[in-house]
Amino acid sequence: MTTFSFDDRDVPFRPGQTIGGALMADGTVSWRSTRNAGKPRGLFCGIGVCFDCLLIVDGQPNERACLVPARNGMSVQSQEGTGRDDQAV
Repeated sequence: MTTFSFDDRDVPFRPGQTIGGALMADGTVSWRSTRNAGKPRGLFCGIGVCFDCLLIVDGQPNERACLVPARNGMSVQSQEGTGRDDQAV
């Protein structure tokens, strides 16, 4: 079985499936919270336009779950806000 780690649990996925698709299929509908209000976010547009589905992939913040293909063994983490505070200016 192919899986990736999401917040320290294994999530199975099918070949060609995005991280967002795999998370939704596994029952996870939210993996980001807004910075100020802490509101939950997940897939919204599903085509990479809205940025609601941002998460951290292998240590890189602001990856869009709807666009990134799932890979066996990758490390995925939920994200707070847009991650701009973590980026060098």
